[in-house]
Amino acid sequence: MPLRRQPAPPTPWDHDLDQPTIAASAYVHPQCSLIGDVQLGENVIIAPNTSIRADEGTPFYIGVNTNIQDGVVIHGLEQGRVLGDDQQAYSVWIGHDTCITHMALIHGPAYVGNECFIGFRSTVFNAQVGHGCIVMMHALIQDVEIPPGKYVPSGAVITTQQAADRLPDANDSDGRRPVFDHRTFSHHVVEINQALRAGYRCADDIACLRSLQNPISSNGFQSMHHNGQVAHPLRAEIVDESGKNSVRGTTLAWNSPISGDLRQVPGRMARPLRVTTRPRC
Repeated sequence: MPLRRQPAPPTPWDHDLDQPTIAASAYVHPQCSLIGDVQLGENVIIAPNTSIRADEGTPFYIGVNTNIQDGVVIHGLEQGRVLGDDQQAYSVWIGHDTCITHMALIHGPAYVGNECFIGFRSTVFNAQVGHGCIVMMHALIQDVEIPPGKYVPSGAVITTQQAADRLPDANDSDGRRPVFDHRTFSHHVVEINQALRAGYRCADDIACLRSLQNPISSNGFQSMHHNGQVAHPLRAEIVDESGKNSVRGTTLAWNSPISGDLRQVPGRMARPLRVTTRPRC
């Protein structure tokens, strides 16, 4: 568990002292800060040196199979909410199978859909990013709704709805770059991070480490998985958005293939609230 996992402090707007809720299969690195009403779904991985701080805007939701990478900051304003896919109000909603990569900032009110990629040092503030979007590095997305399946190039500043509506589709060529298969790319990053999650959990489990050193069981036979395959201690099951049904697995390996497909789940998005109050940071 994180070294600084703690309830939200009492404030004039919230006295509930809400605690993080962490699914059993999630992995949270000890060197991260996790504060307040943060809901982590199955198979979520939280990397070192992240700050997920639901002490002002609250609650936060992070969906199944999603990875939050090193140095990410997630925070929210006290005022302003988005509608999550469960039709409840959230300061920050991040969908399933999404990648929030190194040093990105997600500042609520903010919604990031399913199977999205938010690139290094990019910022999403008071905005909605639809399902299946690719946001590249050092981009700013503020006060807009990005339609599903769009591509935001590196360094883009998207602060008007007109600019958001002109964005190209993630899988289209604009004449300056090749066709980009965002589903394959996002799934590959999800698979790699699921393998890392399994590896980190194994590193904390003496029995798992011993099984790597002694793959043959005491009766002289290899242990079998429930589906008849040889069990592998670093096999990471990728679950569907409900967090219950295993749809695919990956094994920790440098040459892990990109294969298969995951079900994309439609979701309803609320338009971002226009925040006129001074940010409290």
